[in-house]
Amino acid sequence: MKILIADDDLTSRAILQALLNQWGHDVVSTEDGDEAWIALQQTETPQLAVLDWVMPGMDGATLCRKLRSQERVHPLYIILLTSKDERQHIIEGLEAGADDYITKPYNNEELKARINVGIRILDLQTRLLEKEKLQGVLEMAGAVCHELNQPLQAVGGWSELLLMDLPEEDPNYASLRNIKEGVDRIGKLTRKIMTISKYKTMDYLDGSHKIIDINKSAS
Repeated sequence: MKILIADDDLTSRAILQALLNQWGHDVVSTEDGDEAWIALQQTETPQLAVLDWVMPGMDGATLCRKLRSQERVHPLYIILLTSKDERQHIIEGLEAGADDYITKPYNNEELKARINVGIRILDLQTRLLEKEKLQGVLEMAGAVCHELNQPLQAVGGWSELLLMDLPEEDPNYASLRNIKEGVDRIGKLTRKIMTISKYKTMDYLDGSHKIIDINKSAS
């Protein structure tokens, strides 16, 4: 997991980065809220952020509110680090948009456990978004197929009528037959897509993407 950390204290930041590296994560290290905000606007931005509450410039709670006001392509899980352990401060941090918090000085194993919780939640959110995306694609494909049916039937019908009037030795017969067969194949495909209510996926482009498996989904 690529994790962003934001802490203005050099020693605290170095310790936190060393721990996260030791647990196998890639770390984007920032010194304050303003720098963290810029880092979280990049193309391949981290999906998990550990933010100190008290920082110069934009503090952790303010950064949370600003991040939550955005529409983001990928989900973002935020953990606030804070020495403020009073209930009202905790409520304030969660209402600002933090998903979790941990008080300083923190226990390393507790921090590791909370980060692992964040990773599991992000994985579930990512899977859900992928399902919603594929379902949307499927619904759009069904609508397109519905619109295609009438013109396909017209082309298929006229092709069949023309073939009935042409002798097989006519030079246009083979071309017209190919058109009819192509239209029939497209018609079968569109009807198959329109029967899909639940989809199954298959790997595409060496497994880096997934697409809907039309044959398995239709069956």
